[in-house]
Amino acid sequence: MSWRGRLELTYRRDEDARRTLVHDQHDGPLRILKSLYPESPQVCHSVLVHPPGGIVGGDVLEIDATLAPNTHALITTPGATRFYRSLAEPALQQVTARIADGARLEWLPLETLAYSGCIAETRMRFELAPQAEMIGWDVLALGLPAADQAFQRGRYTQAIELPGCWLERGRIDADDATLLDSPLGWDGQRVLATLWFAAGSALPADRAETLLEAARASADAHVLRERCGVTAPNDRVIVLRALAARVEPAMQLLANVWARWREAAWGLPACTPRVWRT
Repeated sequence: MSWRGRLELTYRRDEDARRTLVHDQHDGPLRILKSLYPESPQVCHSVLVHPPGGIVGGDVLEIDATLAPNTHALITTPGATRFYRSLAEPALQQVTARIADGARLEWLPLETLAYSGCIAETRMRFELAPQAEMIGWDVLALGLPAADQAFQRGRYTQAIELPGCWLERGRIDADDATLLDSPLGWDGQRVLATLWFAAGSALPADRAETLLEAARASADAHVLRERCGVTAPNDRVIVLRALAARVEPAMQLLANVWARWREAAWGLPACTPRVWRT
């Protein structure tokens, strides 16, 4: 039996209370576990859960978020997203977010695990108004690296889109040894981590350079320094990408850079979601 789940999140600003509020509607097994304010009323931390615990062939999960002007949302998960083995049909997770002027989004889910035999697709689209900004990340593990369970069969397809700014599309087949094992590809690693800072308009050159330097400083001090790089594909986005054998060092690197970017771009200290430590 396949599941269809849809979650709509609407963040708005309560000017009287100077607070970011969230209204959610869900259909099926996808919902907000909790919305918290661990750092200030202006920043709403939302924890999303999928009670069945995994996604199988035929499942379709949709997350739709709208951030009104001058809101700030941090969206995360309490655990990994798991794509299990599919018999025939693909499994799909789709994320769409619209971020209005003056709003900030932090899209920080924990890792995605693509089990051997899965046929999975993830689509992410983030629409930024001219004065909107976001930090987002994605960590993909093929198979179960920590358990030495290889990604022997299956396919994982992914798209990350910031319209008019940045588009990433990739298809990973378990039998594509050229991609997965070549030094020009994954080089035998099985975890790919991507982190980005994006704005709705061109970043001033000095601000972009500050963000690049912050990311490179964290990368140079990290154990993955030989397997990561930071670049600005255009004047609206900065991207860090890293390869790793396990999830933990990749997540650690991304969290380090996220903390530096938060401080450099927004003057906010890192406020690590408590759910990451449980």
